[in-house]
Amino acid sequence: MNPPSGKRRVLLKLSGEALVGSASFGIDSDVLGYVADEVAKAKELDVEIAIVVGGGNIFRGLSESANGMDRSTADYVGMLATVMNAVSLQDAMEKRGMVTRVMSAIEMSQLAEPYIRRRAIRHLEKGRVVIFAAGTGNPFFTTDTAAALRAMEIGADALLKGTKVRGVYDCDPSKNPEAKLYRQVSFQDAIEKRLKVMDATAFALCRDNKLPIVVFEMAKPGNIRAAVSGELIGTLIVNDDSETKFAEE
Repeated sequence: MNPPSGKRRVLLKLSGEALVGSASFGIDSDVLGYVADEVAKAKELDVEIAIVVGGGNIFRGLSESANGMDRSTADYVGMLATVMNAVSLQDAMEKRGMVTRVMSAIEMSQLAEPYIRRRAIRHLEKGRVVIFAAGTGNPFFTTDTAAALRAMEIGADALLKGTKVRGVYDCDPSKNPEAKLYRQVSFQDAIEKRLKVMDATAFALCRDNKLPIVVFEMAKPGNIRAAVSGELIGTLIVNDDSETKFAEE
């Protein structure tokens, strides 16, 4: 269902790793500019866009960078990494004329507004791009879960997940060149086939609340605009139990 404004509203989930580019760590300014340019093109459609960005390019709680750190502490450090990415993305987007707001689940008034659901919706209704940072504000939850939660809170029509590959495959395409791309798959089929779409908590939230997920290749120019417009690219995951469809190669 569309929001009261009558416009299509979507939440775009970007992994922190996507911002690394050709480097092994940190933020590649060229990738940051590319993402900002692509979002600017999507905004031309007069669609309300919210973004959740991860922090894996800087720090991951479940990785060697945590180095034995207490899990809760490591997750909070990871949340701070998402704030760094969000503020960097905001800067790139505003240089391209977009009005943005960063809203953080952890209060840090010099950098971002505190996350307040009604305020976030109001920003979207005014045409601003809202970037949600610091995950859910709680340890033990991923930014995938934060994306699913925020998408439902703002009444998004779909959750769009930008990845390094074209969509969801029946097996790992990096290991098997014969891997087949799904064009559409139901939540139930994805569970039964053990398809790795996102973490289990985020996936269950979307399934239980009938929030469609679109998984697509972020690095292909025009894909963000196409996904935001509702064009069928990548893989669509829905509650519909219709037969699973493979993409025609």
